[in-house]
Amino acid sequence: MDRKVVVLTGAGGVLCSTLAVALAAQGHKIAVLDLKKEAAQKVANEINASGGTAIGVVANVLEKDSLETAKKEINDQLGPCDILVNGAGGNHPLGTTSNPYLEENDLSDTTEGFKTFFDLDTSGIQFTFNLNFIGTLLPTQVFALDMVGRSGCSILNISSMNAFTPLTKIPAYSGAKAAVSNFTQWLAVHFSKVGIRVNALAPGFFLTDQNRALLTQSDGSLTPRGNQIIDQTPMGKFGKPEDLIGTTLWLCSEGASFVTGVVVPVDGGFSAYSGV
Repeated sequence: MDRKVVVLTGAGGVLCSTLAVALAAQGHKIAVLDLKKEAAQKVANEINASGGTAIGVVANVLEKDSLETAKKEINDQLGPCDILVNGAGGNHPLGTTSNPYLEENDLSDTTEGFKTFFDLDTSGIQFTFNLNFIGTLLPTQVFALDMVGRSGCSILNISSMNAFTPLTKIPAYSGAKAAVSNFTQWLAVHFSKVGIRVNALAPGFFLTDQNRALLTQSDGSLTPRGNQIIDQTPMGKFGKPEDLIGTTLWLCSEGASFVTGVVVPVDGGFSAYSGV
């Protein structure tokens, strides 16, 4: 790939920090964006120490003014954005049910923190939708302006395999990621005449700081939900952050110059498996 300016949101996290390092190793100039300055700077320092070029930039993907400020800093130090990776996202416990299925006796359960569908809090649902969908839309509005009419520019969104078939217990997150996939297709068509390709990754189950306690015990063994996931994953394991690198490099390269509007599962076969 030609040397480009790559902007990654949520890049202080496990998955997107790995992608930032991999893209830097290809010679690209990297803008590491995160809500936490120290997290962004840590990744940028790692890249610079390895001989790459990176800056850590604080940015709130839900505030356009914050993104505009980040864009000015990036333009001044690295140049206009060529590639945008929308990696910011996450779930919220107030948008999550306690059980995968509703039983009649759940309605009388008074256990503290127990939530049925009827107890879901709109604030948690709104937070999840905003972070995943609006947190993809706003950075695209800000950074895609740099790309219009220039060659070799692209956007890579982070969807999820539960955008294809929703997972139990997390209706807000599943719906929000389905919106990201739909938005990816819409943007691909909308930007098709101005030289901007738009695609998405749909990661399966990767152990991150957000889901580690849900999937593993303190001793490293799997929780019941972790075991259920592994049983439904034909490759029989969780993904490693490095498993996203190859697909990312391809979709961001000129090798994918005629590829736009696709959502690529990277999930060990989870989305292909019927369970029998």
